[in-house]
Amino acid sequence: MASAPVLETREHRALRAAVAALGKRYGRPYLTEVVRRGEHPEELWAEAGRLGYLGANIPEEYGGGGGGIAELSIVLEELGAAGSPLLMLVVSPAICATVITRFGTDAQRRHWLPGLASGRLRMAFAITEPDAGSNAHRITTTARRDGGDWILNGRKVFISGADIADAVLVVGRTEDARTGRLKPCLFIVERDTPGFTRQHIPMELAAPEKQFELLLEDVRLPADALVGDEDAGLLQLFAGLNPERIMTAAFAIGLARYALRRAVDYARTRQVWREPIGAHQAIAHPLAASHIEVELARLMTQKAAALYDAGDDTAAGEAANMAKYAAAEAAVRAVDRSVHTLGGNGLASEYGLAPLIAAARVARIAPVSREMILNYVSHQSLGLPKSY
Repeated sequence: MASAPVLETREHRALRAAVAALGKRYGRPYLTEVVRRGEHPEELWAEAGRLGYLGANIPEEYGGGGGGIAELSIVLEELGAAGSPLLMLVVSPAICATVITRFGTDAQRRHWLPGLASGRLRMAFAITEPDAGSNAHRITTTARRDGGDWILNGRKVFISGADIADAVLVVGRTEDARTGRLKPCLFIVERDTPGFTRQHIPMELAAPEKQFELLLEDVRLPADALVGDEDAGLLQLFAGLNPERIMTAAFAIGLARYALRRAVDYARTRQVWREPIGAHQAIAHPLAASHIEVELARLMTQKAAALYDAGDDTAAGEAANMAKYAAAEAAVRAVDRSVHTLGGNGLASEYGLAPLIAAARVARIAPVSREMILNYVSHQSLGLPKSY
């Protein structure tokens, strides 16, 4: 079940093995205890940083590994397969560091990238709003010029890790001087900036990463808080959203692999009649089907990462959405089948599968719902007309 596809390089296979070894040293019991105490997986995060895994996609000149989203997605998948995923990998290095690397100023790169690569600094990402979701065209957080500064006002919801982030990459909208229309722009807002506050959102989700509502009330930012070109907002935004989808797929694949491993181990040894229950096709076939689905999702995730790292943003957008859809669906089914394989034990704390029911559902919902992905594919890939 843990064999690497032949499409991967020798270096990728070595990275998988090394990260899997790190994940095994921590594992699900570690993460469960961290969640129980209401803490964060600081030890795992720090060690992953020391080993160079957090900055796998960050250029070497800034202390990173010089790889891309392909390498970073391997890190997240293998940690997830070991039962100890780091969700902030999706946000801090995958979205924020990617955007800063591609579009930030030299000063922004020098200030943020070394810390993001080592794990010393963390950055959250804020796009979602109460009435807009992730629709960049309906975002109401606005930025207006005031002399040489920017003034931000708005509200964001379901922002992961805002309590441990040193800054948040905020998606706002500015007015186009020529047309008067609002266009998306990205701003780095440091955590202690006056007028920038957060409120915890309680979630029925067993995860160390907490969710927050952010409020920006006349937040004054210097001119250099703007990331990239004011007139290239959508390009810069999707430079971060495509890696987010790829990394969410990797998260889902790792989660599915962990659940399947627990179910297969149980089915091999659990004996009710003469043979272990895994000998019965009613048990074996659903697990085999999930294994196939997970491997197919992994292949699409690798394709999306390869396209993105090659600089083909258009093709990567389609593949990233497909990978996220396939991986989320595979994860939900894998967890369901795994829980069912264990019967009552599937809901027992001892086996640790029950919390994955909610975690797998997250991959279907965030960062974009499966229905919106189907909309994207029907419009962009198939050329069908829009209903909205």
